[in-house]
Formats: sequence, C-alpha cells, structure tokens
Amino acid sequence: MSLVESGEHRALRAAVAALAARYGRAYMAAAVRDGTHARELWAEAGKLGYLGVNLPAEYGGGGAGITELTLVLEELGAAGCPLLMMVVSPAICGTVIARFGTEEQRRAWLPGLCSGSLVMAFGITEPEAGSNSHRLTTTARREGGQWVLNGRKVFISGVDAADATLIVGRTEDARTGTLKPCLFIVPRDAPGFTRRPIPMEVASPEKQFELVLDDVRLPGDALVGDEDAGLLQLFAGLNPERIMTAAFAVGMGRHALGRAVDYARTRRVWREPIGAHQAIAHPLAQAHIEIELARLMMYKAAQLYDAGDDAGAGEAANMAKYAAAEAAVRAVDQAVHTLGGNGLTTEYGLAAMITATRVTRVAPVSREMILNYVSHQTLGLPKSY
Repeated sequence: MSLVESGEHRALRAAVAALAARYGRAYMAAAVRDGTHARELWAEAGKLGYLGVNLPAEYGGGGAGITELTLVLEELGAAGCPLLMMVVSPAICGTVIARFGTEEQRRAWLPGLCSGSLVMAFGITEPEAGSNSHRLTTTARREGGQWVLNGRKVFISGVDAADATLIVGRTEDARTGTLKPCLFIVPRDAPGFTRRPIPMEVASPEKQFELVLDDVRLPGDALVGDEDAGLLQLFAGLNPERIMTAAFAVGMGRHALGRAVDYARTRRVWREPIGAHQAIAHPLAQAHIEIELARLMMYKAAQLYDAGDDAGAGEAANMAKYAAAEAAVRAVDQAVHTLGGNGLTTEYGLAAMITATRVTRVAPVSREMILNYVSHQTLGLPKSY
C-alpha cells in the first residue's frame, strides 16, 4: 500500500473538484428546496466517466476500483454536492453485478450504471431486522421457472429515481432447510412491488422509502450470482458501501471545515481575526487531524478491497466508516460553533449538515455494530448475543 497519491489520482481529484465547483452547495440546496434530484450533476458525472470509474472497461467503465470511486465521492462532498446514490448504484449494485452477475446481466446493467442512464437502488434493511442479514424475513421461493418474493424493506434510498432495486431476500437450502441470503434484481414496475415515501428530517435530494413485495414474480434470471454463495456475494457489496459512506462523511467534514476556516480567517470581533485565538484555532485543527486520520483508513480499506483481500477490507471498511462518521460529526459541530449565529443560517448551509452527518453514524450500519464487529472479529472477545 502507498500513502503517496499517484499522479493519476491527483489528476482525477483535480478534475472532479473542478466539476464539483461548478455545482456546489447552492445547487444541492436548490434541489432539496424544489424537491428534485441532482440530475444534471449525475448526468455530467456519468458522461465524464466518474460514476463507473470502478466498473470493468468492457462494459463502459473506467476499469479502476473502489479507490477511485471513493476519491470521486469525497471530492464531490468536499465541494458541498455529494451524490448519495453513488454509494448505492455503482458501488454496491455495480460491484455485485460485475463480480457475480451473468454475462446477460452485466450487459443489461453495467453500461447504463456507468453512464448514469440507469440507476439501481439496494434493499436490505427491514423493520424488525435492521441490517441483520440473519434475521431478514423477505423470502424468495421457486415456482416453476420463476421466483416469488414477499417481504418489506425500509429506509431504501432513491427508489423513485431507480430503474430497479437489488433486493436481498432469503431462499431455503434444500439440504438443511435453513434460509440463506440471495440477491434479486426487481424492476421498478414489477407487479406487487410498491413503495411509500418515509418523511425524513434529513435535507437531501435522495428520498427514503418503505418497500412492499407482495407475491412479486420474477424470471429465473433475476437472481444475481450463485444461490448457494450466501454472505460472500452480500458482503462483496456491503464492504464498498461502508467505504463509500466513509467518503460521503469525509467529504462533508472537509466542506464544513473549509467553510469554518474561511470564516475564522476573516471574521473580526476584536483586533485580530477570530482564527488567531486558540479557542477557535485548536478545535478546528483537531477536526482536521481527525478527518485526515479517517481518510487514511478509508483509502486503506479501498486498496485492500481492490487487491481482493475481502477479509482485510471488511475490517478496514468498518473502521473507516466509524472513524469518518465520528470525524464528520465533530467537524460539522465545530464549524457551526465557529460561525456562532451564522452557523445556523441558511446562507452558510452548515446547520442542515448536522443531521446529514449524524446519519453516517447510524447508516448503513450503526457505530455500535461496528464496535461489536471489531470486538469479536479483531480482538477475539466473546459475543453477548
């Protein structure tokens, strides 16, 4: 692993930053206010090859990895215009289809996911199970050459803008009778597949939905990958999800910190700018250090994943998501505090980030479950559950 960014990565970072600067926080704020999606930014990012930078070149992608996709989302976030569906469509769904899908599925979906002309949502969380794949109640059974899905999902992002949703269901093992997770592509207009928006306090162009699958009938080729692969295929998508969530958080933290530093350099209450006072400067410096530490773990996780080390990437991805969420929450809080009353105004746009960064502590997996993972998997401590 290299801690020094390559020339290609620096060039990519600069190019994405230039794109993001033309949109920025004001663009996203307008999309939230108008109840629209960030379609223009999404389309331009796809046209420039940024959305599919991690996907195979033979299907229209950049042929790179999660490292590069992480870089793209981080820079968009640092400019104030992160695209949440990048976590879902190319990172989770694109990765799973590229690694485990049939050739027909790859040709049907990957070119569109790369260009941005197709969008895919991801459905795992359930009302009673959360993200515990061992307690999911959405089931899939065979009927002739078809699959029949029944169940509910909650807090599923961007379903209204998605052409299909990659649904995590459970099928019965014929040998043991136990249920195992499997992945299915469910088109948005499939009969029996309905959605209901969930009112949220989060200011985001991407909305959250509850999904109901009521005897949704799918062809046999709707199954992605091997029915017997179970958790292997699922975590091939969940590790990138955690890494990209870290990028989302790091980007927001950088954006908030940048606004606060600019303000502290110029705001004068006494003779010197307020940034000259250690009570202001030191907390901002601490926030910067914490963000940089989180970035290191984030790129370690991305490089491990791209190197094919799924076990190492799993540990690092969880740590990166934890560290980035904590750093982002503290950076935004300190930014608001630095601006005082201005930190709560619409003009500066920082107050809305309080809720947005707080989400990264909860989703896609809570900080407590990450601590459980590290306790059990890394430290070898016994489980309490």
